[in-house]
Amino acid sequence: SSAAAGMALPNMAGDTLRVADLPGRGRALLAARDILEGEVLLSESPILLYPSSLASLSSYCSACFRSLPPPPHTPCPSCRAAAFCSPACSAASHPRLLCAALSSGLAAAPEAHQEPLLFLLSAYSLQEPSLSAILSLSSAPQGPSPSQQQDAASLHAAVASVAPPHMLPAGFSPDLTAALLSKDRTNSFSILEPYRPDVPLELRKARCCAVYPRASLLNHDCLPNACHFDYADRPGPGNTDIVVRALHGITEGKEVCISYFAANWRYADRQCRLLEDYGFRCECDRCQIESKWKFDDDNDAGDGDDTMEEEHGKEDAEDGGDEGMEQEEGSDGDEDDFPHAFFFVRYLCDREDCYGMLAPLPPLPNGELSHVFECNACGQLKKEEDEDEADTDAGDCRN
Repeated sequence: SSAAAGMALPNMAGDTLRVADLPGRGRALLAARDILEGEVLLSESPILLYPSSLASLSSYCSACFRSLPPPPHTPCPSCRAAAFCSPACSAASHPRLLCAALSSGLAAAPEAHQEPLLFLLSAYSLQEPSLSAILSLSSAPQGPSPSQQQDAASLHAAVASVAPPHMLPAGFSPDLTAALLSKDRTNSFSILEPYRPDVPLELRKARCCAVYPRASLLNHDCLPNACHFDYADRPGPGNTDIVVRALHGITEGKEVCISYFAANWRYADRQCRLLEDYGFRCECDRCQIESKWKFDDDNDAGDGDDTMEEEHGKEDAEDGGDEGMEQEEGSDGDEDDFPHAFFFVRYLCDREDCYGMLAPLPPLPNGELSHVFECNACGQLKKEEDEDEADTDAGDCRN
């Protein structure tokens, strides 16, 4: 579960969601009423926002993480490594410990340690109650692996070496560092760099990572009924807010779920990632069906590239896809063997190398459905196909 344990949460957008404890899944978000397709279920600002890599500092504003305009930029007057897109963002600045570390050797950190170090320096810059809110989020139930424990010790030493001691918070310790890292692994979303048609989804990088306490309550399903959007380069406030919309109608009391990675990942890759990073095996309807399938050995299975995993924001694309799946011998290949074919026809973006999710735009004020779908990866807008045409396409997928 990606639940946040023990948090007292206010009502969601329009009282559409409520928090509940579900057996075997932990705390979850349920529909508080019948929900229309395309409805905004949640819109939330991050309590923590941090750059995904040192390389991103030259391309994105260190306060709002919009793409930087052409030079000259406004550099941070203290570290000179960060830049801002406007005087307002310069005044807002960026995490103080991160700023200090950028002036004292952070650039020499190994690339593999950059993202967790950037997270730790940003998290340790938080004031209460924000730091406690991060610590109240859930982490993988099996606890850190031995290698993760070793990494936590190394990262704690790295923070101590680049951050001025007088700036570190009370309680700074290896245990606190390990606890923070466990929250980051299972609760951070990434905000991706702008879409470019010449860059496949699996090669898109994150511009920054964000932690949203309420969105962290969204559990996983391999056939989700909601997906999330970010609009990092839009003008005005709230550009790093997460927006969660319903893919289709959701009845009152049903759990609202997202997918922690691209929907076209193969069964084996999905199970491996969920077990390694979140400590559970998925037993959703889709997984129960696909567990009986076999894979074409001539196709290389994807490894679930970290840069695209949704929960660390990064949805992986075709490397973990459904291509190469075969049903077991003896299967007659009828619709019952592939009941979720229509999901891919309706909700998976058909733009080459995209593999984002298509969610309807919000209904009109009078409740009329929009019948226009938006991709959460490339931003494509697509009118809903004629129902008969969509059914024909779904039938083709099943054969």
